Amino acid sequence: MDIKSKTTIPKPFTSIVDRVPPHSAEAEIGVLGAALLDGGTVLGLCIERQLSEESFYVPVHRLVFEVMLGLYNANRPLDILTVGERLKATGILEQVGGHASLNRIVDATPTAAHAEYYIDIVRDNHLRRQVIDSARSSERLAYDPVLNGREILGQAEQSFFNISANQHGQGQDWGKLLTEMGAILDNEHRGFQGLMTGFKDLDQHMEGLKPSNMIVLAARPSMGKTSLAMNIVENIGLGRRVGDAGGRPVGVFSLEMSAMDLVKRMVCCYAEVPSNHISKGFISQTNSGRIRSALEALGQARIYLDDSAGLDITELRARARRMKVKHQVELIVIDYLQLLRAQEYAKQGRQQEVAQVSAGLKAMAKELCIPILVLSQLSRNPETRGGDERPKLSDLRDSGSIEQDADVVLLLRRPSRIIGSASKKDDPSDPDANDPNLAIVEIAKNRNGPAMLDVRLHFDQDLTRFRDRAHIGVDAPAGS
Repeated sequence: MDIKSKTTIPKPFTSIVDRVPPHSAEAEIGVLGAALLDGGTVLGLCIERQLSEESFYVPVHRLVFEVMLGLYNANRPLDILTVGERLKATGILEQVGGHASLNRIVDATPTAAHAEYYIDIVRDNHLRRQVIDSARSSERLAYDPVLNGREILGQAEQSFFNISANQHGQGQDWGKLLTEMGAILDNEHRGFQGLMTGFKDLDQHMEGLKPSNMIVLAARPSMGKTSLAMNIVENIGLGRRVGDAGGRPVGVFSLEMSAMDLVKRMVCCYAEVPSNHISKGFISQTNSGRIRSALEALGQARIYLDDSAGLDITELRARARRMKVKHQVELIVIDYLQLLRAQEYAKQGRQQEVAQVSAGLKAMAKELCIPILVLSQLSRNPETRGGDERPKLSDLRDSGSIEQDADVVLLLRRPSRIIGSASKKDDPSDPDANDPNLAIVEIAKNRNGPAMLDVRLHFDQDLTRFRDRAHIGVDAPAGS
């Protein structure tokens, strides 16, 4: 058999580097000509469709449009004479071809009626060029031996996401904002502008988890911060809140616990069966029925888990963007902040690295326009202060930037677990130290609401379940 006859010779590679970037000189002339004929209307459309100087590929057209935009923004008349005079005053009239060039632009555009059509063509070509630029930039990054693959992927996704975000505009219509505010005031559940956590007293003070907010839940180890976060996920995912007709999609990034461990904890918590019963293989018929009912109920929740360990903040943001686009999540929970990395800043010290992680999480909340609930560790400072062992904002571990970036900071403590509380056992003057089920969430920072408030919760450690104290009749309802 002739081996050569079976060999497929690859076709020569055709380079696209030398291709002319997408553009339409005719459409660009159409936009400029329509603007010279009806400046006020056409320039208004250009701004509405987010056309800028960079949208024009031909350099001459870019200069002319820049001058037009300046006149429009200054509320000056806009026609062939005023544009020509402005070009002359700035010394670039001859550069664009003189008055004859402006006359040719007008002659090529008999009417301004088709301006919107021309604008769409120019805008579409500009978008195509941006995509090409981002793709080439990503290609150059891929050849950089210093960067790792995950970092390159994160930067590439960020580049393309920025293009998409810019297409939706950055400004907000003032009238629309006022209308939305009026709708909030008319709502029968007025004041609650965010996702309800399912804990009445906490929601009353925080007004829910608000969009674009970075909410930090911090505690020392074994205080129950993961349990509280997952209780909130369960409440939101199943729709256990006032006025909610159904569950909301929630994303969870667990950098510490595996997805199966989290699922096991949530199922046992919902079924009110201690998880150690499963670990020991001791499951009664009654508990088995409860667990199966819990599996069925939680199966209705839209909860999406990612248990990838050691994520870089760039990669986390890329994964969060994909989760938002694919599943439309309305809340993201991250457990926990100190396990995230920022490899670019690792050599500058842990404090600088954590500061970059914190800034990245805040930027992610604003970018996705959803609340981000971030769990964080506290330093050992509360245990070394002697008499005052209540956690403080300054106890947030590794960086003061967390306190600055966060919109809300919740500090969780359990008085009976505090070291100094051992000396207060059986002391009637301090009943909190003798209550193993008492958990206190201090709203230490609240950028848009009241702060320095304590919310008292009931915590059942065997079930990893938090409840409102008033719900079980331990404390009086808030405000009573």
